[in-house]
Amino acid sequence: MRFMMLMIPKGYEQAKPGTLPEAKAVEAMMKYNEELQKAGVLLALEGLHPPSMGARVSFAGGKPKVTDGPFAEAIEVLGGFWMIQVKSKEEAMEWARRFPNPALDGKDGEIEVRQLFELDDFGPSEAVDRFRRLDVG
Repeated sequence: MRFMMLMIPKGYEQAKPGTLPEAKAVEAMMKYNEELQKAGVLLALEGLHPPSMGARVSFAGGKPKVTDGPFAEAIEVLGGFWMIQVKSKEEAMEWARRFPNPALDGKDGEIEVRQLFELDDFGPSEAVDRFRRLDVG
C-alpha cells in the first residue's frame, strides 16, 4: 500500500520567499529520511518552497484564473511530502508519529497521511487499461 505523508508546518503560510528551515530541523529531517530509506519504505520525498513563491490556478465558471502567492485565505499549506510503501495504514501512521516536529519558528505542525489510489481500486475498464499503457515514470 502506498501512502503520502504531507507535512503541514504551522506558520509556513506566512513565510517570505527564500525561507528555509533551521539547520537543526534540516538535520532532524535528514536523519528521519535516512531511516525511511534504510527501512526500504521510501519511494519519493520533496520539500516545497513557501506559498509566497507559488501560484494557484482556480477554475471559477470554468475559466482558469492565476493567483500568485502568498494566499491571504490560506490556513494550512504544504511544506513537503514523502511517498512511502508499507503493509498497512497502521505502519504508515507509525512512520508519521516518528517524524520530528515539522515546526517553523517554534510553531507546531502536523503530518497528514493519505493512501494513494491504485489502479486495481477502480476495477477493470477501458480507461484503466489506457492508463496502464501510459509511461508516467
